[in-house]
Amino acid sequence: MTRQKIERCSGTCLAVKEHRACALPPMWRVVLLNDDYTTMDFVVFVLRKLFGKTCEEAEKLMLEVHQTGRGIAGVYVKDVAESLAARAMHLAKDNGFPFRCLVERQE
Repeated sequence: MTRQKIERCSGTCLAVKEHRACALPPMWRVVLLNDDYTTMDFVVFVLRKLFGKTCEEAEKLMLEVHQTGRGIAGVYVKDVAESLAARAMHLAKDNGFPFRCLVERQE
């Protein structure tokens, strides 16, 4: 989308310039999924280590995932969201957990 910028001097139109409106990139959410084997402590650990959550934020989100089956760890540009999700699942695999997360486009 473009918009016009009119420059004025003493009330007289001097120039009309086209400016591109800054378009923000689409945002993506990292969604944590509940399972019956990954410990609550591990989920809190991942939320604190990878997603920068405080202890209180991590515990609240972990309980949301446990009770509803899913929870949003954060919203990022696509590359960052995919990287964080991959790192979380890799860390889970290294620790013997089937923990999973998804990357979904923010609407």
